[in-house]
Amino acid sequence: MSGERPILIAGGGIGGLALALALAQRRRASVVLERQEALSAAGAGIQLGPNAVRALQGLGLADALQPWAGVPEAVEVRSAAGRHLARLPLGKWIAERHGAPYWAVHRGDLHRVLAQAAAAEPRIAICNGFDVASVAQSADAVTVEDGAGRTASGPVLVGADGLWSAVRGAVAGQGAPQPVGTTATRSVVPAERAGALPRDSVGLWLGPEAHVVHYPVRAGAEVAVTVIAREDWQGRTWDAEADATALRTRLAPFHVSLRQALVPDEGAAHGWRKWALHVLPVLPGWARGRIVLIGDAAHPVLPFLAQGGALAIEDAVTLAHCLDASADSGAALAQFHGLRAARARRIQRASRRQGSAYRLAAPFSWARDAVLTLAPGHRLMAQLDWLYGWPARL
Repeated sequence: MSGERPILIAGGGIGGLALALALAQRRRASVVLERQEALSAAGAGIQLGPNAVRALQGLGLADALQPWAGVPEAVEVRSAAGRHLARLPLGKWIAERHGAPYWAVHRGDLHRVLAQAAAAEPRIAICNGFDVASVAQSADAVTVEDGAGRTASGPVLVGADGLWSAVRGAVAGQGAPQPVGTTATRSVVPAERAGALPRDSVGLWLGPEAHVVHYPVRAGAEVAVTVIAREDWQGRTWDAEADATALRTRLAPFHVSLRQALVPDEGAAHGWRKWALHVLPVLPGWARGRIVLIGDAAHPVLPFLAQGGALAIEDAVTLAHCLDASADSGAALAQFHGLRAARARRIQRASRRQGSAYRLAAPFSWARDAVLTLAPGHRLMAQLDWLYGWPARL
């Protein structure tokens, strides 16, 4: 396919930019159609397991990201009341086991590294302010149009435009994401204001109505925090303002050391933002003709295994491989779906199970806590070899 026109990529987020860079490695040009006027990434922290870091190494981006990464030594699991339940090894243990480290980074740092690499690559063009409004395809091309009447055409269109994808309707009808009655509220706390929160580990606090995750980012200078709680709010934005009073109420059952670090007074609580969690029915396929979906546009995943960003990166490098390996775009997209669909479904199911386990109430939480307390941490982590051992050697 090396002589064809640039591939169109709707979405300049993590998956879209990773795909553009993976295509450029294979001497394929692309045009990234981004709805925002400037590339930017909403959010706070993102955890990158060895499967994601290995893919970033293959893209030549790991060295640029490494100075900004936190490298947690373990996951420290506690009950909401503060009782220590388990220490699950990361650090050297997981790096040696899977051939790549476990990193925790600020989403903005990851996006900046991707965007800078894309801007420096002559095979990648970025078209900002292009909000896809319609999609049409013929036997040999796909054409997209935005609300201002601008058009772009290419041999393949990739929908990397997230949960509320504008491209998805051209592939799988109009099925909408469904809320699950849970929100994620996030912030980044400067290390000097993080109180007793450790800077060398991922912290996981478990309660029946909410759980809290925190981990070091920006080489330990900041701590990213997410509070995931039952809530019926169903907003579509990723960056809604969170109410500090409601956050304090959700954190009331948690140990005082955590509360003091996250909501230390009655004033503004570190600029907290929130989004609603959604699921999407399993699509019958991710491709139709010359159009294909990746990342959250194809298979949104709940955050309980911290794999949403990793899956998008995996999709990107796999799709680039498939497009490079076949001159037939239909065959390439079918191969991509065949390589990725079962893994995405497995991670979606495992993430849901993990979330259910996090939110168990007594007496079921007693059994969970007993397993965490009695089982060796390395054995519990070894059960995720299938997840972190994914190969990026394509």
